Amino acid sequence: MAATLAKHHDTPPFADHKDLHNVIDATQLGDVPWQCFSVQYSGERPEVVPLWMDDEFEVWYRDPRAMAHNIIANPNYKDEIDYAPFHFMSGDWAWQQADTISQDPETQGSALVPIILSSDKTTVSVGTGNNEYYPLYASIGNVRNNVQRAHRDALVIIGFLTIPKTDRSHSKDDLFRIFCRQLFHSSLSAILSSLKPFMTTHEVVRCGDGHFRRVIYSLGPYIADYEEQLVLSCVVKHWCPKCIAVRTNLDGGGIYRSREHTDFLINELHADILWDEFGLIGDLIPFTNDFPQADIHELLSFDLLHQLIKGAFKDHLVDWVAKYLKAVHGTKRSEEIMSDIDRRIAAVASFSGLQQFPQGRNFKQWTGDDSKALMKVFLPAIEGHVPQDMVRAFCALLEFCYLVQRNVITEDTMIQIQDALYRFHHYRKIFNTVIPTFSLPRQHSMTHYVDMIRLFGTPNRLCSSITELKHIKAVKEPWRWSNRHNALGQMLVTNQRLDKLAASRVDFDARGMLTGTILSSALAALERKRAQTVAALAHEVAVPDLRRLIRYFLFSQLNPDDARNPEDIPAAGLPRHEGKLQVFNSAAATFYAPSDLNGIGGMQREHIRACPLWWNEYPRNDCMFINTDSDAEGMRGLEVARVICFFSFKHDWEVYPCALIQWFEKIGDCPDENTGMWMVAPSFHEDGSRDLAVIHIETVFRAAHLIPIYGSEYIPPSLKFYQSLDTFGSFYVNKYADHHTFEIAS
Repeated sequence: MAATLAKHHDTPPFADHKDLHNVIDATQLGDVPWQCFSVQYSGERPEVVPLWMDDEFEVWYRDPRAMAHNIIANPNYKDEIDYAPFHFMSGDWAWQQADTISQDPETQGSALVPIILSSDKTTVSVGTGNNEYYPLYASIGNVRNNVQRAHRDALVIIGFLTIPKTDRSHSKDDLFRIFCRQLFHSSLSAILSSLKPFMTTHEVVRCGDGHFRRVIYSLGPYIADYEEQLVLSCVVKHWCPKCIAVRTNLDGGGIYRSREHTDFLINELHADILWDEFGLIGDLIPFTNDFPQADIHELLSFDLLHQLIKGAFKDHLVDWVAKYLKAVHGTKRSEEIMSDIDRRIAAVASFSGLQQFPQGRNFKQWTGDDSKALMKVFLPAIEGHVPQDMVRAFCALLEFCYLVQRNVITEDTMIQIQDALYRFHHYRKIFNTVIPTFSLPRQHSMTHYVDMIRLFGTPNRLCSSITELKHIKAVKEPWRWSNRHNALGQMLVTNQRLDKLAASRVDFDARGMLTGTILSSALAALERKRAQTVAALAHEVAVPDLRRLIRYFLFSQLNPDDARNPEDIPAAGLPRHEGKLQVFNSAAATFYAPSDLNGIGGMQREHIRACPLWWNEYPRNDCMFINTDSDAEGMRGLEVARVICFFSFKHDWEVYPCALIQWFEKIGDCPDENTGMWMVAPSFHEDGSRDLAVIHIETVFRAAHLIPIYGSEYIPPSLKFYQSLDTFGSFYVNKYADHHTFEIAS
């Protein structure tokens, strides 16, 4: 601390938190002030006027045009932003907008800046009054997927919409409901009004690379869950906001909705017919009608989280399994089976980034992350307890989910997506006995994904997962930091300060002010003392043949062109190592995984553990993919092994980083036809000893996750997750562990 105060003459840079806040408030970088307007009901009034008609409702917002300027000018994005159709801008929608711009002499040559919007109510505290807020977020479509999904500052909060309240006796009145919905649309129209003049006339803005460009704004995709999509599109519940398919047979097909078609129907048909036959609320006007070339039905985007992960998977298929088991086996037997499924889920081995379920899936408060984690381990847990077609239905749905979340989608991927959807629709019929209808809006949305991918590009950047995570930083944490009295005002100030700090950091970094560190020293990590010689390590890991395995390894390293098997060479012809070695508890693997959440560059880093005592409780020895044939594709060029320990030693002045492993052998030459996953088993020699080897660390590709093939037998309640790899004899290679694994292990 003394070293850090030296430059300030032993005086802290800020006297107290008020002084710090004053400095932040005086900062101009990233400053977009909050504004407010009030709205009040102005329609016809009944004889007995409800209180809500006299109330004024405040809407707080920040100028979306100024926020767009800040994002465009951010130098952090200068190499990760597109000014012409590409990436997200590669979809047909962006090209159509670009064509329109190029055909107008007044706008020709201008860059398209699509404004991506998202809104979603969120609760900050159920226990102290059910406090709800209605944040509105915005981004620009020019920023590439890896920046958007890295949760940088390319997504910003631009408003807090009002949530009208009334007493219980009026809460279900049609007049109140219509007012709430129209208030929503009117508020959006007012907030976005500063963009409207520059949707037909260009303006010049400064970009992150220092150049000035002419830009034209356009309303882009709107990210929303199904309930929010209904409000946005003015469509009745249980109908599709994208097409006019009949609500009782959504997958029966129907033409896409459009602004022109909806306006025609409203002008020609009675409100009752609009509601009953087309699912339209004729009394409402979408906010997009106030802006050029904006069609809300077209702009409603994918919602991977609520449509697929929490919808089709968690709320539908997972719940249907329980209903099916109860219908077939009765209450008592079905509860026994579900308890075993929970034990199987709890018994899944650890894996980097994978959530554990100590009690299985038996808890009430599910989050999006919980549903995502369950997707990764649920399929092997139900196999053996449910029919094959049910397993195949889950497999098809999971493949659909993982395919549409790829960072790059090709025509071949589109064919695979369509095939997965066809198989899902075929195999889900197994649930006919317990589900009255498959006409479900969230599942029906899957039929639109291929068309929307062609329209907007890859779905993984247009997902409400991104905005739900933003809730934490923009709404929930600022609320917790407030004193709860008029919390919204304090939350607005907090968000403004956070934006200023983020902008200041970018500016400081550009000036070279963040180079190095203010810390004069760092705490040394405490490490458990490990073996330092070959003999000691052989004893520690219970591998008496370690010395011989090291000699085989050295021969292969020193004679890479020698085709002979080291095991066939006399001991006298093998190199020896009798010196010291160093043992490590983990190794870090770095690889390119743009489809997973990671940094801007798309690089992922994970640790593979070989620790004798993890959390001072149990040994942890992870599994890995070993690259055995770089020319082969996917699993055909990879083998699976379990690491026993990582170590390095020096031979003839060269350091060799190594791993002692046990090989796993593949069961069959293709994935299992029901689960779609490869199967492996620990490899043993004819005498029953483990098939061990010492390999160079450079042959390790990344960590692998194995889930036991449970079969139809119940597993003991006492089985712990860290015992799974030693208890079972065969395993699935879990291709659903993350998106990168799905791509290499399919």
